[in-house]
Amino acid sequence: MSIGAIAPSSASPPPARTTPPVQLASSATPAGPASASTASSPNTNFSGSDSATNLTPEALALVAQLKARDTEVRQHEQAHLATAGGMATSGASYTYQRGPNGVDYAIGGEVHIDTSPGRTPQETIDRAHTIQAAALAPADPSGADRAVAAQAQQLELQARAELATQQVEQATARTQGPAPVAGDAARVRRTYEVAPLVPPKLDIYA
Repeated sequence: MSIGAIAPSSASPPPARTTPPVQLASSATPAGPASASTASSPNTNFSGSDSATNLTPEALALVAQLKARDTEVRQHEQAHLATAGGMATSGASYTYQRGPNGVDYAIGGEVHIDTSPGRTPQETIDRAHTIQAAALAPADPSGADRAVAAQAQQLELQARAELATQQVEQATARTQGPAPVAGDAARVRRTYEVAPLVPPKLDIYA
């Protein structure tokens, strides 16, 4: 699975506001001998039962492995999608391998998820929670999935630090009250500098 896209072989750096989507990807390890070819899209022109009539026991075993892998990969990616919700920027995409029966089976896949920060620290924290949940949603998260979850956790920690700073600043402002306005101070100073209309007079009587 990929968040935005988590590539199976490496993890992306912590996302910035312009960070493209990351991927949550299941590994695309071919199941079977090197002679089995891979395809970029599923082939629906073959019937597994019809094509398997004349297969050797070894070929039938490979078909069974490919079927199991196909089911595992699709369940893995659907778990990512179901948890990512609206943050998924694409549906699941798959890498296929053609079996000896002429049918293409999914052996790897990925789902892209938007990992950009939110408009506020709290929104970023909420988004990070969703990313972590989506990355770890499958029953067997891959190493790439765990790397994405770790990135999301780091994003959450940064947002929490920013939120704490904002709260301290707001509390300080409430305690000290509003800062004096420069214009107000100037008006007060001019008032004291104006000479009185009637000169002050002090009468002393003995």
